[in-house]
Amino acid sequence: MEIERKFLVSNIPDLSEAFEVKKLEQGYISTSPVIRIRKSNNQFILTCKGKGLMAREEFELPLSEDEFLHLKQKTDHHTIIKTRYLISFLNHTIELDIFEGQLKGLVIAEVEFNSLEEANSFLPPTWFGEDVTMDYRYQNSHLTTLSQPPTE
Repeated sequence: MEIERKFLVSNIPDLSEAFEVKKLEQGYISTSPVIRIRKSNNQFILTCKGKGLMAREEFELPLSEDEFLHLKQKTDHHTIIKTRYLISFLNHTIELDIFEGQLKGLVIAEVEFNSLEEANSFLPPTWFGEDVTMDYRYQNSHLTTLSQPPTE
């Protein structure tokens, strides 16, 4: 079960510290159900996700680079390219995603939790903006269909 909240970020914190950084490239073979392929640095992953916004079933399978490249030809819409910074915050890891390409300018912070209670009681850092967890427009599977970041 994946339980996460998403927040827009307009005031990016100082990223000069030695955070773990991942270069992500991901595409969607299907958006309903969600079937995603992802290249994360030099790892390749197939992910299937159930329905839901804050909480949903999820499982991942490793792919070879050849399998990833073969499946990439079968994805719908745009490929998402983003740089992810892993930032420790209290007992959590913030995944700060800075998007590139057609979504340049969009910055989203995601935080995963062990329970719904933990997710609902989470107090975000001051540099987080609007909570967009329940706004489908900020689901990556939807973002692939856009030619620019969502607007209010």
